[in-house]
Amino acid sequence: MIDRRPQTIQFFLPQGEPRGLRIAEITTRIVQAVYVPRNKLTEAGDRPELRGVGVYFLFGQPEEAAKPICYIGEAEDCHTRLKQHNASKDFWQQAIAIVSKTGSFTKAHVRYLEWYCIGKAKEVSRYTLENGNGSSEPFTTEPMRADLMDAFDTLNVLTSALGYPVVEARLQAQREEIFYCTRRPRDGVECDAKGYPTDDGFTVMAGSRGRKKMADYAGEWLISGRRELMEAGVIQEESDGEHIRFAEDYTFKTPSGAAMMLIGSPANGWTEWKDRDGRTLDELKRQASGVTEADTGNCE
Repeated sequence: MIDRRPQTIQFFLPQGEPRGLRIAEITTRIVQAVYVPRNKLTEAGDRPELRGVGVYFLFGQPEEAAKPICYIGEAEDCHTRLKQHNASKDFWQQAIAIVSKTGSFTKAHVRYLEWYCIGKAKEVSRYTLENGNGSSEPFTTEPMRADLMDAFDTLNVLTSALGYPVVEARLQAQREEIFYCTRRPRDGVECDAKGYPTDDGFTVMAGSRGRKKMADYAGEWLISGRRELMEAGVIQEESDGEHIRFAEDYTFKTPSGAAMMLIGSPANGWTEWKDRDGRTLDELKRQASGVTEADTGNCE
């Protein structure tokens, strides 16, 4: 889990492009993150930081997929390995290489970090792992593991700060921050769900139940979104044939997107999600901050 104390991260833009090649570091730590857009891979070869031993992440977002894709690997020369993946893997558009400023990473270090990151990424489940099977735990000494956990903590902060929280643990919502989306018609439970707002949107918690049948006027984006989540295993059909259940936590971009996926029809999530006292998300999170504009309800 990311250390929540205040920290300063330094970004260096070798080409002066804010969205181009970037090098991020916490100045008091030895770990660096080198962010490489795929179309800048040739220019990135000039950076000595990328020529070292490291663990790397490839990121992609397919047009029709519930989650972005990530591949985690290790290499003795990160740029050479990225060039190999440029020729053999189509899905990715961005890469992040984690290297040591002092050149202290060895093959043993990055093999362990690769294994540990794959396990954490599967546990967090924000991304679909291209290499989800992983391998057995590499042998490391106890002192080495202690050092690598410190390196992992920095890796976690840097990848998240660059916009890719692939190994960042989900925050456990405080009890007063949990909201409920509940609909109970006379003939049974239609929707019984829990969730909470996050920095990335709104998270529906595992175990939440919703209506399987979708309204005739549900938009195509809602129908296709439900299908993608079911194909990814995020949503599963219950044995009664009437309901769906979230098999894992899943974060939507808006509260309305979360509510609509559960209800199966257009809905305003700001009023559908309520706390234990019946106060809406709108009352607690928007009106309290002076925000009054209507939510568009688009979860795409």
